[in-house]
Amino acid sequence: MKEPATPFSDPAAVAVELERLRGTLEAGFARVDGSLALLVQRSDQTDKQLDDHEQRLDALERARWPLASVGVLATLVTLGLTAWELTAR
Repeated sequence: MKEPATPFSDPAAVAVELERLRGTLEAGFARVDGSLALLVQRSDQTDKQLDDHEQRLDALERARWPLASVGVLATLVTLGLTAWELTAR
């Protein structure tokens, strides 16, 4: 009895199918590589933004402390002037 013919009984058909499978895998890997490259790029941009925000926040924190000192100084001057005016009368 003769075996039924299958698509993989011919070595040339097997080679063609393997080549097609290889092409499909290469295309899939290329797509995954592209997606990973995009994610890495976005991650780098996010890191740069985070560093920039950190620097800006540090600058704001350094610039903020004199404001409190100026406010206290203005209050003391106002109290001093008020006391001087009251004692001058």
